[in-house]
Amino acid sequence: MQAQINKVELRNLLFDDYKQLKNSMVESYPEMANSYWRANDIKKLLSIFPEGQLVILVDGIVVGSALSLIVDEKLVDKRHNYKQIIGDYSFSTHNPNGEILYGIDVFIHPHYRGLRLGRRLYDARKELCEQLNLKAIVFAGRIPNYGQHAKKITPKTYIDKVKHKELHDPVLSFQLSNDFHVLRIIKNYLEGDEESKEFAVLLEWNNVYYDESPKLINLEKSVIRLGLIQWQMRQLNNVEEFFEQSEFFIDVVSGYGADFALFPELFIAPLMADYNHLSEAEAIRELARYSDPIRKRFQEFAISYNINIITGSMPYLDNGNLYNVGFLCKRDGTSEMYTKIHVTPNEVQHWGMKGGSQFKTFDTDCGKIGILICYDVEFPELSRIMANEGMNILFVPFLTDTQNAYTRVKHCSQARAIENECYVAIAGCVGNLPKVNNMDIQYAQASVFTPSDFAFPSNGIKAEATPNTEMTLIVDVDLNLLKQLHEHGSVRILKDRRHDLYEIKKIEQ
Repeated sequence: MQAQINKVELRNLLFDDYKQLKNSMVESYPEMANSYWRANDIKKLLSIFPEGQLVILVDGIVVGSALSLIVDEKLVDKRHNYKQIIGDYSFSTHNPNGEILYGIDVFIHPHYRGLRLGRRLYDARKELCEQLNLKAIVFAGRIPNYGQHAKKITPKTYIDKVKHKELHDPVLSFQLSNDFHVLRIIKNYLEGDEESKEFAVLLEWNNVYYDESPKLINLEKSVIRLGLIQWQMRQLNNVEEFFEQSEFFIDVVSGYGADFALFPELFIAPLMADYNHLSEAEAIRELARYSDPIRKRFQEFAISYNINIITGSMPYLDNGNLYNVGFLCKRDGTSEMYTKIHVTPNEVQHWGMKGGSQFKTFDTDCGKIGILICYDVEFPELSRIMANEGMNILFVPFLTDTQNAYTRVKHCSQARAIENECYVAIAGCVGNLPKVNNMDIQYAQASVFTPSDFAFPSNGIKAEATPNTEMTLIVDVDLNLLKQLHEHGSVRILKDRRHDLYEIKKIEQ
């Protein structure tokens, strides 16, 4: 390494760089004689894909390079060797409409190793992959230290040992540290590579921003605006007053451009006052008569205010059984039901409620979401299954009477955000409700929780409402941050699960 470096520059390769490129390459591959690119090869690469050819200079001298092609994904999936992937040096495999950025060479002059210049080249490749909207970077990496162990272990064992840092390989160890993962082993990849015994490891880096089918309209949004309604329990004379109050909040959050409006669990309880002379179990069954009219009216609100509405929850009778359900009313006019799976002892004792048997994620124009009603968020298995299905945002309408109960919902929701690498939005009812048995007091604080990593708030809380005060909470969440977390987070909880030891799965009914 030079004693002093004045300037490091990374740019696209020019044909005038060829002489310096050749010199650095010869020094980089002393074990493979005549393994440098010819001038005609470089001229052809620059003519078909100039933006894919990169060099790094130290004080004006080319000391490293990364060369690449764009190829079809089907070509990568096939068994191939180095000559085949580059069209026997004709580069006929390059397809500007392909999906994969295929790395055909990368090297750093040995005098300049240890300066992380290779990392700069790889970062530039990743940026190029994102800019060109390509699905992934793929290449076959040599394993030059394998020759030292070939008589004792297989290539598969060698790769596992490098992964676990039991062995070091100057190429593979570097690739793994740059977020590439192993796809498979290729035999007879590079003729004459005696150090690797002609084995290579096919490696891949996924572009989390890849858009498979770009559209001019109806693009899936990356920043989603949530409108959480912290609902004040108040006496209502009839269902039209309830609709009027609900529409007010829908109008408010829609006016701020929210994509979702979230109402709390059992926020229709004030309508039960007319039945307070009945037993608690009878009164809530009378309340269930409003569920279908509420669903229909909220569907109309979703269309007219161009917003997806999560209707909290309400009692629902089905074949004489009482359930706690809600509806996702989408702005396209459709609706879907979700059911509380775990009912509390209070719900069983006072109302005779039963838990549902079906749960799932929901497809929306803002991606996949999950919805769990209050107590359900305290059971981590449900949200983990939803995360496996691709959930990005978990909505939790809740109803808690005391601060103790709210604390359970809050901290379990925060845990679900961290362990499932998703956003969790919760909203509850506040205030007192006289003349409705079993619904006397409420305590809530609407919040949006995040995973815990550098891109998110240090306490994992994106926003919180004022406790026990009627208000709305308008919050933006960025789904791209979740994509980055999944692939490049400080910890990667979903990717690091030990599927070889345990699993959580849904039992089909």
